[in-house]
Amino acid sequence: MITSFFKKSKSINFIIVFFIALLALLIGKLGVINSTLDFNFFVKLAGLVAIVFGSILLLNFIVNKNSLSQKDNYEMLLFSLFLLLITPTTQHTNVLISNLFILLALRRLISLRTPKNTKEKLFDAAFWIGIAALFYFWSVLFFALIILSLILFSDGNLRHWIIPFLGILTVFVLSVAVSIIFYDNYFQFIDQSFSVSFDFSTYNSLSYIIAITLLFSFGAWSSMFYLNNIKKKKKAFRASFTTIIFAAIIAFLLVIIVPSKNGSEFLFLFAPLAIIITNYIEVIHEKWFKEIFLGVLIFAPFILLML
Repeated sequence: MITSFFKKSKSINFIIVFFIALLALLIGKLGVINSTLDFNFFVKLAGLVAIVFGSILLLNFIVNKNSLSQKDNYEMLLFSLFLLLITPTTQHTNVLISNLFILLALRRLISLRTPKNTKEKLFDAAFWIGIAALFYFWSVLFFALIILSLILFSDGNLRHWIIPFLGILTVFVLSVAVSIIFYDNYFQFIDQSFSVSFDFSTYNSLSYIIAITLLFSFGAWSSMFYLNNIKKKKKAFRASFTTIIFAAIIAFLLVIIVPSKNGSEFLFLFAPLAIIITNYIEVIHEKWFKEIFLGVLIFAPFILLML
């Protein structure tokens, strides 16, 4: 019943997804609010809503444009549910903006499967990752995804390997120039906190333990089938599917090493994980198991809200 409802693209699906995302935003922001519900609060909230909704629509575009699923909108539903599962992901504006730019970079990298405008795609991907790093430094790890993508798409053109570094250099030069002009400081816009931390004590709460266990258990289980099914895909699309699994691995490493573990770091994992789990849901043959699998993912965030 649940799976058949989202099987086809319907406007009601988008409404449900946006409602869940909006609920996650409201719970996240109201949980840390230190001021009254004034006009400024609602202006900022409207901006965050635009960023989150934009991220969801961009994820849906990436998936449909590159045939990463059967166009059943599961990835949008899962992304919004993950936001509700770990609401701190909606509390930090800089992380939300950074993740949006990472999605823009991912869009360009996956499109490398077609040889058209390769130089522009590589430059854009590096540029967006550089911008993302200005908002959240450790998102720079996704630069490795460009190198991995070049390997996956078997690109032996030396100029293509140089272009991503030019994209990052462009962001660096522009940020330094703006810093000098407006702040009389070379590195005002560059986050210089390059430290790492392996202190996971922040996650030592029942809600975090349940949410993280759910994410990684469902993600790991789905990944095994995802990897096994890549070789069954058309040759032209295999590299794109492999790019998603590498994006998930990089996001996982980011979660492990970031110095400030406040929950927002999981946001970078949501998009690739949503795609991976969507692909698994689509290949489940047992109707009852598919319903239970998706049902747990749907109801778990709402149950956690009551804890």
